[in-house]
Amino acid sequence: MEKIQRNSWIVIASATLTHLFLGTVYAWSFFQDKIALQMNWTQSESVWAFSLSILFLGLSAAWFGPRTHKYGLWKLAVIGTILYATGFIISGIALHCKWLWLLYLGFGLVGGTGLGMAYVTPVSAVSALSTKKNGLLTGLVVMGFGLGALVMSKILAPAIMEWTGDNLAYTFIIIGSSLLIIQPVIAYQLRYSKEGKKNVIVLAKELKTSLQQPSYYRLFTMFALNITAGMVFISFQSPMYERLLLGTSFNFPLLAEGSTLIAASAIFNGLGRLFWGYYGDKIGTIKAFRQIFIFQLALFTILILTKNPLVFFLSVCFVLWCYGGGFGILPSLIKSQYGSRLMPSVYGITLLGWSFGGIIGPQLVALLQDYMPLEAQRFALIVSGTFITLGFILSLRLQEGLKTGTHSTV
Repeated sequence: MEKIQRNSWIVIASATLTHLFLGTVYAWSFFQDKIALQMNWTQSESVWAFSLSILFLGLSAAWFGPRTHKYGLWKLAVIGTILYATGFIISGIALHCKWLWLLYLGFGLVGGTGLGMAYVTPVSAVSALSTKKNGLLTGLVVMGFGLGALVMSKILAPAIMEWTGDNLAYTFIIIGSSLLIIQPVIAYQLRYSKEGKKNVIVLAKELKTSLQQPSYYRLFTMFALNITAGMVFISFQSPMYERLLLGTSFNFPLLAEGSTLIAASAIFNGLGRLFWGYYGDKIGTIKAFRQIFIFQLALFTILILTKNPLVFFLSVCFVLWCYGGGFGILPSLIKSQYGSRLMPSVYGITLLGWSFGGIIGPQLVALLQDYMPLEAQRFALIVSGTFITLGFILSLRLQEGLKTGTHSTV
């Protein structure tokens, strides 16, 4: 395995902060209704920017994940963070000019590609450090990504929106410019030496063999289904919640805004990554993933039946706790199944499941809201519950790999 060139705690801190700033993409629902209203675009048109961002995140992670040994982590991290920040700036120009295609190009293609390049590097760097508590450390790192929506929806975006007089274009440009200054400096700390060309060739052969196994297809689909269900809430949780509030006399002022739900669910998303990553170390990653699906089946049943805003609020938070848990478990699960050497490659390719979820989840809700707004939420929840059921069935066909906490050199 490659040798780490930096103090372990510096790598862990840099990895967590890198994910924190990248995770600001999850605050899209804070902007969704505002963009649709101010630009006079439909919900479906607007949310395509977010869907494309997640699509290209998965595509670029799948491409660069198997090539981290070739290019080096810090290079991918720095270039990726620069692209992500630039995507915000281009998006600001698009909103100023009211050019939908440029928003897709900026937030979707450029920003999403940067997300994928940078996303795989923190997990790979920290995974290389640990010989025992791998799930706990990688859970800590991906927790940063989950908390990014909190930073954006409750701190950065509201403050900048107020300062600019609710000018979306200036807000995106300021956010992008700030990230362009901060992110690359932090990402530069994710450095370790490259393997030789011969080892890279050997890894490619081992990777091809591993990905052709039926067990990998089950793992990939299981992960993708969990992501798709969670994406229903991440892209539209704020407007969903605010519409529910309109029909009730809700007497909890602190919980009366959609941005509060974004912030709270972001905390649960982040903590779920840490908790489930640690829990997977204790009981086994496959067993933990099965429990995630079981818990979500109960939550989706509640969400379909309830009209109580508080119950809805808490249920969404726990759905995001499970959603984040999938990300928290995934690095350790892949490492236990395929070993340390293949982990960055298999992990990057598996993130293609995120791409599928980023398209299917948001677009499902957007289309339902555009064409059948009165029944949109209920049907979206039923479909999401179906995804979770299928994911659970697939998890029953998977077995634990190598002993949790051990590292294969195969």
